[in-house]
Amino acid sequence: MFALFRLSLNVIRNRSGNILPLAAVAIFGLAAMVGGAIDISRGWRTQTRLQSACDAGVLAGRRAVTTQGYDTAAETEADRYFLANFDEDRQGASGTAFASTSVDRGGTIEGTASTTLPPVLMQIFGFAGFELQATCSATMGVGNSDVMMVLDTTGSMTWTLAGSAQSRMDALRTSMKNFYDTLEDSAAGSNARIRYGFVPYSSTVNVGHLLVDIDPDYLVDSWTIQSRQAVWRTVRTVTGYGTPTPSSGSTNSPTTYSGWTNYSGTRYNFSSTCNNNKPADTQFTNFGTPTAVTTTTTNAQGQQVVTVTTTQPQRATSYACNFVLIGYYIQQRTAARNVVTTETQTADPIYSDTQVFDRWEYRPVTYDTSSYKLFNATTARTGENGTAISSTWEGCIEERSTVSEPAFSWSALTGFSPAGAQDLEIDTPPDGSDASKWAPMWPEVAYMRTTTINGAVYMNSSLPSATGMQAPSFCPAQAQLLATMNQAAFYAYADALNPEGATYHDIGMVWGGRLLSPDGMWANNVTEAPDNGGEVSRHMIFMTDGEMSPSYSSQSAWGIEYHDKRVTDNGYTNDTARHNSRFLALCDAVKAKGIRLWVIAFAQGMTTPLQTCASSDSAFTAANASQLDDAFQAIAKQVGELRVVQ
Repeated sequence: MFALFRLSLNVIRNRSGNILPLAAVAIFGLAAMVGGAIDISRGWRTQTRLQSACDAGVLAGRRAVTTQGYDTAAETEADRYFLANFDEDRQGASGTAFASTSVDRGGTIEGTASTTLPPVLMQIFGFAGFELQATCSATMGVGNSDVMMVLDTTGSMTWTLAGSAQSRMDALRTSMKNFYDTLEDSAAGSNARIRYGFVPYSSTVNVGHLLVDIDPDYLVDSWTIQSRQAVWRTVRTVTGYGTPTPSSGSTNSPTTYSGWTNYSGTRYNFSSTCNNNKPADTQFTNFGTPTAVTTTTTNAQGQQVVTVTTTQPQRATSYACNFVLIGYYIQQRTAARNVVTTETQTADPIYSDTQVFDRWEYRPVTYDTSSYKLFNATTARTGENGTAISSTWEGCIEERSTVSEPAFSWSALTGFSPAGAQDLEIDTPPDGSDASKWAPMWPEVAYMRTTTINGAVYMNSSLPSATGMQAPSFCPAQAQLLATMNQAAFYAYADALNPEGATYHDIGMVWGGRLLSPDGMWANNVTEAPDNGGEVSRHMIFMTDGEMSPSYSSQSAWGIEYHDKRVTDNGYTNDTARHNSRFLALCDAVKAKGIRLWVIAFAQGMTTPLQTCASSDSAFTAANASQLDDAFQAIAKQVGELRVVQ
């Protein structure tokens, strides 16, 4: 370039009028201008591509960050994306290098990229080429976000994961906590608001406190439950006797006589003389001590009869003149008898009637729930032999009225079809009728009717039934409205999840929708404006470890299905299919509210209903704890806002 400058200067100073040298200089100048433009354009284009590749690399690296921080796997992902976006051969560059680091375990990824671009034309003028460099940085921020976690806490969540000693529930708790930490780290230093809500579900949901808080009248004051009723019999007992009525009587026993004996030794020749000298007969007089015997008996009329029998011995002496051998003698003999006196007191009985348990009749029973629904201890006579037992409501519910139809759908124009299924309505509050209200689930009084055939127990439809058993009933952890939470509170909620019960996806979905709907009964909570004045994105994370699996013998949100027949016509036929149809209609209704619906199928395959339920590109399959964590992290990174910051 210096030689060209000197040549040009000499030509300018030369005034000899030589045209050829001037033309030569003009050609070199034009070549320099054209070549410089071409090479500068190439350099600018390559610089832009290098910057874009650098940005893509750190974005990919930040997206790949897990709970392990910015590890080798994440760094490799960053390198891969950089190389995919910068083709050294295509750019005609060489010596390309890219490096990425993080000083905060992946919160922010810093990157540098460099390459050398040789000139195409300018090398003839001694230009060595371009040394290009780019710096880039990516971080994850988060805007205002509401996250409703609808969590399957059925009994299978206690199962141990294949090849691990960890239970499914423990894996869920860990993934939930990591999800929280990821979002909170993303929001650190910003004024973004993140709120969390929860609907743990199994056979029903625990939303009683939420309903009572908004209006106790949203719950019925009486409810008919498949139960049992004691049958009593009257037992009459005598507790005493009234005032007695006295009576008495006296009888003489037959008289017995002793033999004749001489009264004196005087002999009389004539009977007249003898008769003139004999004493007069004596009358019966008491002799000896009387005896008394008391007896108490009950007569045929139930009266008490108290009898006192007194026996008094009596004697009398009689005289006669009897001829003995050669003359008349005065002889005597003794007569003996008993005088029996009977005194009787008769008293009427005093009765007391007592009701004694006889048997059970298993049948629907209508209970007063007005106090029970307010979490007051309430008694019912369903205990052993009809005794009263006390119970307090845990907060789980039975759904409001529905219609038994094989298929449901939802559209923005007509809502749910067929109409009349108030249990599917997300936004509609009760209108005052019992059909539009919820009922408190009362496990202590819930019984199914059974019969035993050849030792096997079967459900029994007869009314009433003489045999039955208490229905299984399960109540998950309390649902929670959207709220900001510190780490301790979030962790404590995750640790308190209680796995039990059968899988009813529809009850989880409808209540997740109710608590996240900006148009429903908790709209004041959902639409509460953040202090920063920004928009709020709404997300529902629906996590399940099983397919729809209703139980017709357990007490659920739809009662004891075999007996109550609220979903099916006979209590069991096509029960699963009908609940799935309700579930999918609810999914459509939720997504129509602008809620992104994430679905995670954990420890199972992705079923067609679950895949259909999810929003676009929002379904995950997780076979183990690591994949479950990956799914939650992937959702967290999309709930958050991944962006280039320089």
